[in-house]
Amino acid sequence: MKCLIAGIDVGSTTIKLVIMDENENIIFHHYTRHMSDIPVAFKNILILAKEIVGTTPFTLVVSGSAGIGIAETLHLPFVQEVIACTAGVNKYIPTANTAIELGGEDAKITYFCENMEQRMNGVCAGGTGSFIDHMATLLNTDASGLNELAKSAQSIHPIASRCGVFAKTDVQALMNDGVSKNDIAASILQAVVNQTIGSLAQGRPIKPPLAFLGGPLYFLSELRTLFIKTLALDVNDAIIPESSPYFIALGAIFAQKGESVTITKLLENLSQTATLQNKGTSLPPLFQTEDEYLTFKERHEQAQVKKAALNKHYGPAYLGIDAGSTTTKLVLINGSGELLYSDYAGNEGKPLESVIVALKKMYALLNANTYISYSGVTGYGEKMIQAALNIDMGEVETIAHFKAAETFLPGVSFVIDIGGQDMKSFTIKNTIIDSIKLNEACSSG
Repeated sequence: MKCLIAGIDVGSTTIKLVIMDENENIIFHHYTRHMSDIPVAFKNILILAKEIVGTTPFTLVVSGSAGIGIAETLHLPFVQEVIACTAGVNKYIPTANTAIELGGEDAKITYFCENMEQRMNGVCAGGTGSFIDHMATLLNTDASGLNELAKSAQSIHPIASRCGVFAKTDVQALMNDGVSKNDIAASILQAVVNQTIGSLAQGRPIKPPLAFLGGPLYFLSELRTLFIKTLALDVNDAIIPESSPYFIALGAIFAQKGESVTITKLLENLSQTATLQNKGTSLPPLFQTEDEYLTFKERHEQAQVKKAALNKHYGPAYLGIDAGSTTTKLVLINGSGELLYSDYAGNEGKPLESVIVALKKMYALLNANTYISYSGVTGYGEKMIQAALNIDMGEVETIAHFKAAETFLPGVSFVIDIGGQDMKSFTIKNTIIDSIKLNEACSSG
């Protein structure tokens, strides 16, 4: 009977399975994102594997930051991913003096030369695969799209990488300043390089040959290029195993003896387990009953701006634009403050273009007897929009918030605002803003 061996790596964002024959040849491997639904992803990957191995039994070891739940539920042995990585390096790339591995939420440097040492990030996922995914969404693309953009970059700009919200602030500022997406993409990848070297190596030399492991370093060629350039490596000193995306699953096979199973049995056990549950507790609901919610909703809907028909308006109208960090808002009012037109949309990293699109939509609805008498702009992109479109005035958004709040609630004494990247609160005394509290570098919350 064949003696197959297998390893599975359940990471924070992906799941990888490797199956080998009795001669340690890989006969099946698969890498996929689990989209936070690990049981379904595991089931799907087993169904694919069954087409290759059928009912043949094999030994299986589980690894990965999210693998312990599967291991406990299905009674399979579990090996810590750092140990699995080391076993894989010793088995397949013993010439490597150092290995850098980037996963969905973790980053590691392992030194094999001289005094062996392993360093890993803590609770923060800054500078990992999830960080790259998050930054890519700001540019309206994915990780592979970010990599393609970076290929045409002309310059690198400093971007924070210790924290995703810090980085988002930097990226948003660059976009609002008109920096090209290509340069921003390369700057994001350079930030990952800086984070890995700065926070993990911390001055200890990274001695070649250097192995690049994990999905991000395998699939993102520009990320590898920036690592090689930053570390001043010869291209021949970089080791990029074909098995890099599923290297932990491969290493798990040789790190610990597996439990003999069949795919049929695994699928059967999975079907008996509705979910691999998180044993944490949850908070109580905001509303205990439907009536409580409806009462809350009714109270808040009382603050509605008065509206007038745009197609029946004649004469002057007044335009207001809020060029926010992530969205563009536009309103047109008449002399009585009634709303004639409004538009709210994400700016997709193109604040000026999104304002122009909103204006064109509005102009298409204006009749011949309506004209814009005065215009104002506020928000992150205030200066750029005012200069580009010849807007009459620019206003600090805090003043704009206060004026709007006073209109809805005369005598207002406190205003709180949560935007795309900032949050602020301020008190008003005698129609004058008395004190302001504003978040600074971090856009968390």
